[in-house]
Amino acid sequence: MAVEKNLDVRAELYNPAQYEADINRNRAIYDPLLTLQTNYSDSTVPSTTVDGSGSSYGRTFQADASLSQLFWTGATATAGFNNAFNSTNASRSLSNYWESTLGVTITQPLLKNFGRETTDVAINVSRLSKFASIEHFNTRLLTTVTQVRNEYFKLYSLREQLQVAKTSLELARKILSDTKAQVTAGVLPAMEITNAEFGVYSREKELIDVEKSVSDEVDVLRLLLQIKDARDILTVDLPRHDLYEVNEDAALKLALSRPDIKEQRRNLEIAELQTRVYNNKVKPDLSLSASGSLVGLNHTYPRNLETLTAADNPAWSLGLIFTYPLGNNAAENDYRKSRLKTEQTAVQIRSLEENAANDVKSAIRGINSSYKQIAVAERGRAYAEERLRAYLRKKEVGLATNKDVLDVENDLVAAKNNQITAVVTYDNAITHLWQVTGELLERQGIRVVEDDADKLYRGTR
Repeated sequence: MAVEKNLDVRAELYNPAQYEADINRNRAIYDPLLTLQTNYSDSTVPSTTVDGSGSSYGRTFQADASLSQLFWTGATATAGFNNAFNSTNASRSLSNYWESTLGVTITQPLLKNFGRETTDVAINVSRLSKFASIEHFNTRLLTTVTQVRNEYFKLYSLREQLQVAKTSLELARKILSDTKAQVTAGVLPAMEITNAEFGVYSREKELIDVEKSVSDEVDVLRLLLQIKDARDILTVDLPRHDLYEVNEDAALKLALSRPDIKEQRRNLEIAELQTRVYNNKVKPDLSLSASGSLVGLNHTYPRNLETLTAADNPAWSLGLIFTYPLGNNAAENDYRKSRLKTEQTAVQIRSLEENAANDVKSAIRGINSSYKQIAVAERGRAYAEERLRAYLRKKEVGLATNKDVLDVENDLVAAKNNQITAVVTYDNAITHLWQVTGELLERQGIRVVEDDADKLYRGTR
């Protein structure tokens, strides 16, 4: 229920969905770009003669279309079809004519910005960021499932303590009833009634406090599980008592694949990719440029197209363009900063791995310690029960007062609560081990797949 309904978990799932949008947005660099342009210009140039005669005019109408495409090599190809109608009164030139050009231009980087890795850098960073966000989601899920298990057994513990408090109150009331009868019979002094009444009062207060704690804990679980109705939550599954054997080497190996460590490794992949790209940016910019075109020109547009398609007027060019900033400080320092970030991330991963190993060892010690505490708590309860029975017998023969009995019964309540706490602590210790090794989700039958986030992306309109 927490995996499906918890609001923090659901909110976290939106992050990889947003990165999916980033991936598809960055892939748009390979979308062909269609450009349509039209333009009309009209100009009149005054004459420079003394009498001011002979001014010239020119009118031009243009209708151009081009289609550009980026390739994974970093090359850009542009195919263009340009059309212009010119009208002029200038001497020694055609007065009204159409001119069309059909051509292709290709520019290919040869050093800087060459290759798929550099071209696709934004796509790959978004993709790796999405994988990192899925691991972060797994960490959130791991934390939430751990919290649910702990809160569930906390509710179990409080309900058990509630039963202990009710039993304690019943005994205190019985002692008060018996004391009143004995005082009436003249066997006990009236002061014993006051002691018995105080015992009842203190246990009533403890019962009220535990009832409040149970209600508060039910609300905590309702919030975690997003249960909207007011029905009570009953704990059916009991904490385990049996010995849990742990293989430390296997646990340490599992911990190295924890979601938080895998997330940081994804960040390292991003840093290494960016470092390689920044290293490429340090190179000089050398590009090959090639173009070819056909030209048509005539008084009418159909005849203009005929001269174009006849390929009587071809044109082509081939050249190299070299640029390099002297000093190149910007590119070099971008590269150095990226290298430093990569090394920093690698150190952070080592720190996480060492902390994970320490967490596992501590969790194993916690399991062993809490398991031993169960046996100690059981012996303590048995001793407290026997001690109470002894004091009840003493009270019957007048060798113990009500205060003595109630004090001993308080010790029994504490012993019972210690036993309940020891069992729950042991189960929580096992849960903690599964959390620090990252295996809790698998043990609970929970598996996260990339498509969980993609469904959010596809469902958004």
